[in-house]
Amino acid sequence: MQNEDGEFVDLYTPRKCSATNRLITSKDHAAIQINVGNLDANGVYTGQYNTFALCGFVRAQGEGDSSLDRLWQAKKKEINQ
Repeated sequence: MQNEDGEFVDLYTPRKCSATNRLITSKDHAAIQINVGNLDANGVYTGQYNTFALCGFVRAQGEGDSSLDRLWQAKKKEINQ
């Protein structure tokens, strides 16, 4: 919900899993959010990053590594890195 100034005033904003598009609830204590930094051609951090959220279901199935790798490979193609 937004106020008159356009600021978000919700106490909790739910996230979605980047791999499965499932809603990550507040009770999903196995869920993680990872920021992956972008590098330039010399391997120096540019100050920009991409955020990926994985729900507990993906991690419990043992698919966290492969899901994160698949998501990052797709994002690399998108940003031409």
